[in-house]
Amino acid sequence: MKNYTITVNGNVYDVVVEEGAGSGVAPVAAPVVKKAAPVVAAAPAAAPAAGGAGSIKVEAGAAGKIFKIEAKVGQAVKKGDAVVILEAMKMEIPVVAPEDGTVASIDVAVGDPVEAGAVLATLN
Repeated sequence: MKNYTITVNGNVYDVVVEEGAGSGVAPVAAPVVKKAAPVVAAAPAAAPAAGGAGSIKVEAGAAGKIFKIEAKVGQAVKKGDAVVILEAMKMEIPVVAPEDGTVASIDVAVGDPVEAGAVLATLN
């Protein structure tokens, strides 16, 4: 028997799989599945700017991975300027400033996985 931890849509499950002899795959009459405690996401690796987080949030529109960071802390941006490039389903999606402002913090690093709605950066 082998134990696996599987995450499906943010829910974590511990799964036990019985191994068969010969074929490597054995039919299992009833899989043993128990729901594990919810996993809390770790804090982002990038530290916020010394000035602290801003009041305007720049949020991910879809789940994906951070492909590129376009703006720097302290940089002035206009509404619609790309702040972060998100990769989702092999597409590069610009995450843009919702309004004019100055980048107060970048809360992610290149390669970080993010969920839809996650705060990627803040503006003042």
